[in-house]
Amino acid sequence: MNFADIILPLAQPCYTFAVSHIPDLKVGEAVAVQFGQRSVYTGIVLRLHNDPPRRGKVKPVIKRLYDFPLLNSRQIEFWNWMASYYLCSVGEVMRIALPSLVKPHAQTEELYQPYTLPQERVLRLKSMPEGEELERLSRRAPRRAALLALLQSNGGEIPRNECQADSAIISALTKAGMIEIFERDCQPQQLPITRSLLPMLSPEQNEALRRIDSGLEACNVALLHGVTSSGKTEIYTHRIAQALSKGQDVLLLVPEISLTAQLVERMRGMFGQRVIAYHSKLTPQRRTQIYMDMLRTPAGNFIVGARSALFLPYKQLGLVVVDEEHDSSYKQSEPNPRYNGRDAAVMLAAIHHAKTILGSATPSLESFNNAMAGKYAGVTLMSRYGGSLPPKIIISDTIRAVKRGERKSHFNKELLDRIADRLEHGEQIMLFQNRRGYAPYVECPRCGWTARCPHCNVTLSRHLKSASLRCHYCGYSVPQSINCPECKTSQLEAKGFGTEKVEEEIAALFPSARVLRLDSDSAGSDAAYNRIISQFAAGEADILVGTQIISKGLDFKGVTLIGVLNADNLTNAPDFRAVERAWQTVLQVAGRAGRRDKAGEVVVQTADPNHPLFAALSERGYQHFAAAQLRERQMFNYPPFSRLIRITLRHHTAKTLADTASALGTTLREKFGSRVLGPVTPLIDRIRGEMIVEIILKIETTASFSRAKEIVSEQVTTLRQHPEHKGVTIICDVDPI
Repeated sequence: MNFADIILPLAQPCYTFAVSHIPDLKVGEAVAVQFGQRSVYTGIVLRLHNDPPRRGKVKPVIKRLYDFPLLNSRQIEFWNWMASYYLCSVGEVMRIALPSLVKPHAQTEELYQPYTLPQERVLRLKSMPEGEELERLSRRAPRRAALLALLQSNGGEIPRNECQADSAIISALTKAGMIEIFERDCQPQQLPITRSLLPMLSPEQNEALRRIDSGLEACNVALLHGVTSSGKTEIYTHRIAQALSKGQDVLLLVPEISLTAQLVERMRGMFGQRVIAYHSKLTPQRRTQIYMDMLRTPAGNFIVGARSALFLPYKQLGLVVVDEEHDSSYKQSEPNPRYNGRDAAVMLAAIHHAKTILGSATPSLESFNNAMAGKYAGVTLMSRYGGSLPPKIIISDTIRAVKRGERKSHFNKELLDRIADRLEHGEQIMLFQNRRGYAPYVECPRCGWTARCPHCNVTLSRHLKSASLRCHYCGYSVPQSINCPECKTSQLEAKGFGTEKVEEEIAALFPSARVLRLDSDSAGSDAAYNRIISQFAAGEADILVGTQIISKGLDFKGVTLIGVLNADNLTNAPDFRAVERAWQTVLQVAGRAGRRDKAGEVVVQTADPNHPLFAALSERGYQHFAAAQLRERQMFNYPPFSRLIRITLRHHTAKTLADTASALGTTLREKFGSRVLGPVTPLIDRIRGEMIVEIILKIETTASFSRAKEIVSEQVTTLRQHPEHKGVTIICDVDPI
């Protein structure tokens, strides 16, 4: 073949390069190419052909980088699907899919340094003495004879660092011509998958596993709806063991990196050291090592990771498990591709002809609807493992508490009485407030001025520990001692409350209690996160205050009371998914209580106790709640009864942005009519100095979503070519959440 279409890690289409000078080049191989005047990039061969481009000079590929492909055919299929589905270039997929060390680029060819595999020194047997010569060597130099015997028993080669012989012995045998030393690429460790006894399943778990097995035969995807602490993970392990016993690869996805370490430790207890953690917080060297090792070893790897683990080079993927499938953390917000890890996992499994298990105590309405429609097999597990009872949910009316004088600070008497009782009995409490910091904003009591970010259209949040006012969008901060610019007063009042304030107030109300806080401020590193979790698990604290981070995957035997301090923050968000997310969040955090032999309680504080959500929570009726939400979604044609594309436009100049948004809205409306909503300004309409406008495209499920995306892509590409619209950032987010 004379030409190759090469993927570059850029928001660009593939470009054609000449490759006739490189023999036996294959699709999926990595090459170095010059792009632009001088820059050198790592590229991936996507297609080989003999069709020269119609215009322009064709540059030759500089060189092949490795003697093996970096991508297999299924990875290429997955990359192409992701680029097509999420309206981006395959180069943007490459940018996030490959570890950084295997895709270097430089401004000149001289500076370009491709990744090289680590080298190791190896001893090789050249000639083995026999008969009398071997006997004489064994008598006079037994250690030399032992090294020769070791080499012979290992097929004639052994890495230098794996033998105990000293340098003098090796030097003597080398001079005698019996061995030689050479260097080669370090060989990946072939750690075996060992298997200890799998956890015993209860009768209900066994029945759920049986239904999963039969459902996967029919649908290839099963949704396991199991209440918190029902033992979903134990069921996963039995299915994982089946796949590993067949020599297949297994992928277990979790929504948060912080959950990976705990799950890896648990899985290694059952399946040995072949269980591999993979996520974006690993060092570039470690991520590259895992990627390269998987390329050069047989199937049979067990990967536990966050969404980036989808891009590893699986050879024979047999099972994908997506734990907490409802979690919004699976959705990548930036950069492109803005993919949903759950949906991408289902597609990856389909490409490999593998099975998928989606698990959650609070399934997403999309997955629940797929199960109801028969697209997925639906399996329920409604009892907690070990016979522990689900926590009792109590809805506490904050308005009523204020009227009766039964509210101190941000706590209703109903909650405070229960906290006092649990502390007296040596039990633990968790308090959930979905805002970090001390207060969402500060206000001047004289003139009403509020401190706002100069770059974003948001208030600055007060943070007590750092004594600052901080923007949670761009990171801008000022000292909290600033004066009001209008009336010069320095006595600014904190309004609302975040986790820092909850921590301060609960410590004042219960001075003998030991209080910890877990949020992105206090747990900014893995070490800090693990320290807080370990302290609370060991009983070194009585009360844990936190944001949504405390609702995910944590298991504390001493927790018997949960307080949800401001549930209205969850339900009042301007989003059609707000009630669903509130349901999921409250039930997930509630699931941390009473996970052993002691019954748990959850006190949910709200100013709107008659909201349908709270009635559903009290009755714990997921089916009823989901059915009601789906009826409402269908009435207003929202997912899963339609598909959404959110087009976000950003620019520093309001007029340029408005003109571009209006032009795009007009052209889209000509194609899609009333399916186009907007342009509109979102609630937060300026971030990092850029104004923001959004257009929503709502496509019914009976129409071709693929064709709709093609039209959107064509219109956006055409608009970008007009000089008056250049410089406007246009982002297409397919299936936004």
